[in-house]
Amino acid sequence: MQIFFKCNGEWVHQNEHVSEESLDESSGLKVREVFINVTRQQVEDFHGPEDYWCQCVAWSHLGTSKSRKASVRIAYLRKNFEQDPQGREVPIEGMIVLHCRPPEGVPAAEVEWLKNEEPIDSEQDENIDTRADHNLIIRQARLSDSGNYTCMAANIVAKRRSLSATVVVYVNGGWSSWTEWSACNVRCGRGWQKRSRTCTNPAPLNGGAFCEGMSVQKITCTALCPVDGSWEVWSEWSVCSPECEHLRIRECTAPPPRNGGKFCEGLSQESENCTDGLCILDKKPLHEIKPQSIENASDIALYSGLGAAVVAVAVLVIGVTLYRRSHSDYGVDVIDSSALTGGFQTFNFKTVRQGNSLLLNPAMQPDLTVSRTYSGPICLQDPLDKELMTESSLFNPLSDIKVKVQSSFMVSLGVSERAEYHGKNHSGTFPHGNNRGFSTIHPRNKTPYIQNLSSLPTRTELRTTGVFGHLGGRLVMPNTGVSLLIPHGAIPEENSWEIYMSINQGEPSLQSDGSEVLLSPEVTCGPPDMLVTTPFALTIPHCADVSSEHWNIHLKKRTQQGKWEEVMSVEDESTSCYCLLDPFACHVLLDSFGTYALTGEPITDCAVKQLKVAVFGCMSCNSLDYNLRVYCVDNTPCAFQEVVSDERHQGGQLLEEPKLLHFKGNTFSLQISVLDIPPFLWRIKPFTACQEVPFSRVWSSNRQPLHCAFSLERYTPTTTQLSCKICIRQLKGHEQILQVQTSILESERETITFFAQEDSTFPAQTGPKAFKIPYSIRQRICATFDTPNAKGKDWQMLAQKNSINRNLSYFATQSSPSAVILNLWEARHQQDGDLDSLACALEEIGRTHTKLSNITEPQIDDADFNYGRQNGL
Repeated sequence: MQIFFKCNGEWVHQNEHVSEESLDESSGLKVREVFINVTRQQVEDFHGPEDYWCQCVAWSHLGTSKSRKASVRIAYLRKNFEQDPQGREVPIEGMIVLHCRPPEGVPAAEVEWLKNEEPIDSEQDENIDTRADHNLIIRQARLSDSGNYTCMAANIVAKRRSLSATVVVYVNGGWSSWTEWSACNVRCGRGWQKRSRTCTNPAPLNGGAFCEGMSVQKITCTALCPVDGSWEVWSEWSVCSPECEHLRIRECTAPPPRNGGKFCEGLSQESENCTDGLCILDKKPLHEIKPQSIENASDIALYSGLGAAVVAVAVLVIGVTLYRRSHSDYGVDVIDSSALTGGFQTFNFKTVRQGNSLLLNPAMQPDLTVSRTYSGPICLQDPLDKELMTESSLFNPLSDIKVKVQSSFMVSLGVSERAEYHGKNHSGTFPHGNNRGFSTIHPRNKTPYIQNLSSLPTRTELRTTGVFGHLGGRLVMPNTGVSLLIPHGAIPEENSWEIYMSINQGEPSLQSDGSEVLLSPEVTCGPPDMLVTTPFALTIPHCADVSSEHWNIHLKKRTQQGKWEEVMSVEDESTSCYCLLDPFACHVLLDSFGTYALTGEPITDCAVKQLKVAVFGCMSCNSLDYNLRVYCVDNTPCAFQEVVSDERHQGGQLLEEPKLLHFKGNTFSLQISVLDIPPFLWRIKPFTACQEVPFSRVWSSNRQPLHCAFSLERYTPTTTQLSCKICIRQLKGHEQILQVQTSILESERETITFFAQEDSTFPAQTGPKAFKIPYSIRQRICATFDTPNAKGKDWQMLAQKNSINRNLSYFATQSSPSAVILNLWEARHQQDGDLDSLACALEEIGRTHTKLSNITEPQIDDADFNYGRQNGL
């Protein structure tokens, strides 16, 4: 048996045939297969009346057999659609028909419809039909059908997108039912009454027509005038009674009151003595007995009332005196008015004669005669303040320096105004090995003093510090989303601690196990040996799209041996700590310092990590080249801050506002491509316009910022403007487009800010100014809600109204549950500017309806009173 090919009527040379033989296991017959290769060049060079074709011919001693002809054509797909879909405005329940004629192509293009960039599946929605000649038919339009529709044509060569057609489904307004007729507008005479209706059945939507006709109808009405009643004449006197009295009466019938008229005024019955005093009772004339009894009764009532009034006034005076005596030592005001108004107060520093082991230079003996008084602002930016800090190391908790702090400086150090600060109980410091070189504050330096307390951070770590006392405060790492809240009273009264907080920017020490992913930075706060009496609040940003259905999120802590152990799962009940998960951050209540991080274990493929995508650009060494760097990092402020720092060193410029990409855990990779590069102005190196990143590299991108670089080249140096699109998409997932429109010349380029909002001008805030709720008002809230209430209006309802509905057993173990709830509220709302959410929660509970202006108890000082009233608290 022999097999040969014939193409276009000519036999193909035997050397171009490739033959394979095999044995059919079912029949035992020998099977021979023959192949030939047809190249594109052969097809293009063929010029005949029909397409290029080939035919297989087989023959043996039994005869000859021919196959059918196989045509070979060059595939293509033109760019322009023959008909783009056109936008429509249709009423609700109307029919929508969008026409689409795809570009000419071989093979013929298959058409798919997109709505708002999402594919339309007509099999899942019976109201939509896409089978009729590539057209999209919506039988009955719904409000949800409004959107942008795109026709997508594709074959084996390419994909083409039509222009988008905007479909608006509008609703014409409809009248509601008429209301009842109102009452006549006059009490007497001719007037009118009305009824109304509203255009809300339904209300017009998306540009629909308003209702036609009148919304109000009026008709005339006549009201009967009211007639006031009038008395008839008195009747004759009655017969004299045994009590020596006779009566007469009259009726209100001349005329009687009608139509709402007034009733007659006065008495309808009169009585008088009918014997002229001759009636005898107990051997005395009646007129001598009755007046005397009446006079005695009146005297008794008068004296009884006066006695009761005197007793009441005496009891009130005694009660007020005892109350004021019992509350005279309630405590000092927490907020000093001079601190609020920026006033300057005197404060004294005086060294005593004992040696000091904690001086920056132990060999330098203190000046035993130093005793100065300074007046200045909180920031200590005057030259005298610089000299003071150099001599006495003000912010180092010295064990033998006695400091008496008054007024506004009391707020800065966080020490009580009346208490003297002794450092004999040595406060905690940085972990051993850290350089605690304090630098003095230059008088012209506008940076707050607390930033100068720590040494400059290294590349692998961001760090900030602050000195905190009994009044507590807040420590913020600017532009990272990380903060630490030390509540009032967490540190014992006569102690002060230097507290630090850092973020690891190097290789994470937490190694993921299995499918576990690091969702937050590793945050360290210390010193680790510091003990607090009230839980502090640590805020850590995360990049998970929070959903209990798709994620199992854990809080982990690093032990002293360097190992990581789980503290708790966010959804579990625990009495040792508390986690409150918000969309972009986790607020944790803890009682011990250390290194913490959030990890997540995806439960389903729908688990989503939020990535921030951004594009930076800069000129390269070659003056004609321009580099684009596209970053995909975890959506946490600290991760993006690291990118910004790197780009500043490289001279990079942010070209477009960063956007959010939802990256699913479905194992599909990430594609980054450069689109719409202006032809004849710019060009990109071949095969570099699209880059693909494996799923595992993106899913675990917390180790270092993930970026792809693209190199563009100008045709001429005169080209200074660049416009293109950066497409970042996950296969079978979310897609984002970054529109680049920039000048490559620095003088013409528009600057885009890296951070829209600064977390805090002062990384460390101490004392009452660090908290939004004034301390005296906070005390009243705690006193109100810590006490159990039969109606349930206690701390549990306070938690519920502040969206704290889980793990309430943790708060039950605290000495003041309301105080811990308010600490959590402070941590969540550090970026808010007012107390609206807390005021609304208290108003809904309904236990604080007494107006603030009616509260005159001395527990609330004037500053807190006015602050609370202005903020609705």
